[in-house]
Amino acid sequence: MALQIAVTTGSGAWPRIAAERRWQIVNRLVDLAEDNFELDFDDIFQACLFDDDAEVRARAIDGLWECEDRSLIAPLVHLLRKDGEMRVRAAAAKALGCFAMLAEYGRLLTRDVAKVDSSLLATIDDEAEDVEVRRRAIEAISPRNLPQVKAIIRQAYQGDDSRLRISAVFAMGRNCDPAWLPELLDELSSADPEMRYEAARACGELGDERAVPQLMELVGDHDAEVIRVAIEALGRIGGNTAKQELEEWLHSDDELIRQAAQEALEEVEFEEGPLSFGISS
Repeated sequence: MALQIAVTTGSGAWPRIAAERRWQIVNRLVDLAEDNFELDFDDIFQACLFDDDAEVRARAIDGLWECEDRSLIAPLVHLLRKDGEMRVRAAAAKALGCFAMLAEYGRLLTRDVAKVDSSLLATIDDEAEDVEVRRRAIEAISPRNLPQVKAIIRQAYQGDDSRLRISAVFAMGRNCDPAWLPELLDELSSADPEMRYEAARACGELGDERAVPQLMELVGDHDAEVIRVAIEALGRIGGNTAKQELEEWLHSDDELIRQAAQEALEEVEFEEGPLSFGISS
C-alpha cells in the first residue's frame, strides 16, 4: 500500500529511486500478476504511465494488458501519439487492442470507440512513424469489422516489409473473417518459421476445419514453437479428425508433442462441454 501511495502521488521515495530499480520493481509486479490472476497492481501500473523513464512506462503498459477500465483509453492514446520513445508508443498501440476488441463486442461508449479507432488509424497512416509502432497498431485494430481495417490488413500483407506481413497474418486471425483462410493456408508452408507460427495461430483463431490437414503436417516441423502452436490450433478448431490425431499424439515419443496434445485435448473437451459426453453421431 505504501508503494501504491508513493507511486500514485508522485511523492515520497518513488521518484528518488534510480530508474533501473523502478523498472525492476514494475517488472517484478508484472511477472507476479501474470503468474497469479488474483493479484491486481493496475493502480500502480496506471500511475507509472507517467514515469520519467521510458522503460518504466513501457513495462507499466505491459502490465495493463487485461485492464478494461475506460479511464485508461485517454492516457494510452496520448502515449501512442505523443510519447517520444518508440518502445512506449508500440506498447500503447498493443494495449489499445483490448479496447478495439471491446468496441467490436459493443462494450464501449461511442465516444470511446471513436478515440480508439481514430488514434490507431492515424498511427497506421503515419508513414513517418516507426514500422514497429505501425505494425502493433495494425494488430490492435484488427478485431474491428470495418472495410478500411480489412484493406489495411491486405495492404500490409501484400507489401514488401516482412514485419508488416507477419503482423498482417496475425491480424487475419484476430479479424476472424473466414475469407482470410486461403492466405493463411499458403503461409503454413512459408520458409519463415515466424510466419508459419503466426499462420498456424491465426488458423486456430478462425476455427475452420479446412485448416486441419495442413496443421497436422506442421507437427513434423523443425521448429518447436511452430509444432506447439499448430497443436494448440488443432485444439481450438476441434472436430473428430483433429481430436483423433491429438489422441494418437498422446503416445508420441516426443515430450513436447505429448504435452501439447494433452493441453489441446483439454481445450477440445472444454469447448465440447459436459453435455456432449456419451453422445454419438
